[in-house]
Amino acid sequence: MSSGELRIYIADDEAPARARLRELLADIANEVATTVVGESDSGLDVIDRLPGSGAQVLLLDIQMPGMGGIELARHLCALENAPAVIFVTAHNRHAVEAFELNALDYLMKPVRAERLAAALRKTLAAGPVPRERLERAAGGPREFFSVAERNRIVLVPVGEVLFLKAELKYVTLRTGTGEHLIEEPLISIEREFGERFVRVHRNCLVARGAIRGFERVAGNAEEEPHWSVMLEGADERLPVSRRLWPTVKAVLPEGRE
Repeated sequence: MSSGELRIYIADDEAPARARLRELLADIANEVATTVVGESDSGLDVIDRLPGSGAQVLLLDIQMPGMGGIELARHLCALENAPAVIFVTAHNRHAVEAFELNALDYLMKPVRAERLAAALRKTLAAGPVPRERLERAAGGPREFFSVAERNRIVLVPVGEVLFLKAELKYVTLRTGTGEHLIEEPLISIEREFGERFVRVHRNCLVARGAIRGFERVAGNAEEEPHWSVMLEGADERLPVSRRLWPTVKAVLPEGRE
């Protein structure tokens, strides 16, 4: 591989589609010199293998098993040297409209050589896609939170999260087995996952399904009497603000105290 070659990673669950992209990259070698540094047939495999590949550009199918292309691209943003992303898709009017609205580069299948060359040149100049554009283009909430650790990505299933607490510039994400730090504003998490989490305090969201009851806490010299929420799988009691108490109380299913 020469120093001037663009390092490409290909992700598509169909082997013929990956082969087609390799052929096209060879066809445009005189216009854009490239080398393929890795391939994957699923989103989770990309998470495992791409960070160590040195890829500069990811050619990414939108519909992938295990994890869709847009969610995958959002997780890759956490990498220190995140690759630029060019999405590849069969015709889907709604997806294309979202891409055009948010200025995301995409290729329609069947991919043409001249369009691929143009996309690579454009993407090389533009660099990685801003996270905000991917968030706006997403059709629904993610299935995972992601944590970047030493140039690898650790995925935490959203369904395993008991609560999230904002502390300074980070948010602590707590599961039944441990905790992680993520750099996402609590307000954006609440907006994305409002059906799964409820705000109990200005700095804390808890999983609605994990709430098993409430506990009245007597006041002292430093704080007024208040309610705390008890969660299945966590020993910690989380205070509920007076302003949010009516909303939080209504979350508890009937028959549970």
